[in-house]
Amino acid sequence: MKKLGVMVCTNSAIDYIPHKYNIPIIRSRIVFGDKEYVDFEELTADKFYEMIENDPSLFPRTAMASTGEMLTAYEKLRDEGCDEVLFITISSKMSGIYENAMIAKKMAEGVNVTVFDSKTVGYLQVKMALTACELAEQGKSLQEIMKELEFIRDHNHIYFAVSDLKFLVKNGRLSNAAGFVADVLKIKPLLEIDKNGAVVTVEKIRTFSRAVDRVIEKFLEETEGLDIEPFIIHAKNPETLAYMREKVLAVRPQYKEIQDYLLTPAVGAHCGPKAITIGYVLKH
Repeated sequence: MKKLGVMVCTNSAIDYIPHKYNIPIIRSRIVFGDKEYVDFEELTADKFYEMIENDPSLFPRTAMASTGEMLTAYEKLRDEGCDEVLFITISSKMSGIYENAMIAKKMAEGVNVTVFDSKTVGYLQVKMALTACELAEQGKSLQEIMKELEFIRDHNHIYFAVSDLKFLVKNGRLSNAAGFVADVLKIKPLLEIDKNGAVVTVEKIRTFSRAVDRVIEKFLEETEGLDIEPFIIHAKNPETLAYMREKVLAVRPQYKEIQDYLLTPAVGAHCGPKAITIGYVLKH
């Protein structure tokens, strides 16, 4: 039976989700001026959000891992006895990590590398990685594993709201002109990750609290009658997290609990503090 090695990128926030598997992580860097930190290893989510909230003059940027780092990770798994490597990346519409991973794949020798574009970011990447590991343990083939990952990729949806648009603007996710108009009008866009894995504006709403309420409404409307796994991802925002969970469970007590996860600094640098998402994946 072929041995499969599973990898993810730091954007998944897998560091904050306990698991039993050996899953190498390709880490991005967080850059503050001339200072650079390796995501999680040198800068945790708690410390990152504390820094940008306490000092508004600080502005983070991100730098992704090189093809050389990815190639080294492939070769390390090969040397550990893996015949196949599966690298689950952040959406190719959000980052160049997928492209770099494909370049590194062509350079790898002695191991079959598959690069899977998750078309998402955060917890769902972790779900894909853990699913792949569990199925590999059961003796499933890579082809069978890929079918399960494709199901997760094609049957989920995430809505989110951001509190401060400057992070989207300065990181090139929103134009300066759009950001200026939104700031003057106090607009907080309701955003989603579409089926292509791109972040797009769904609606333009006044104030963050109203945007959060609308995110909840959209989620409840879309998931009516569906058998799903709901989840919340947030940028260190316990108050809004508690509010969102309470509102959803009041309408859907059958969920009993909604798991929540942190946005890692590599993603929080683009969303800013207080950003929050609610999403779901269909149960299979």
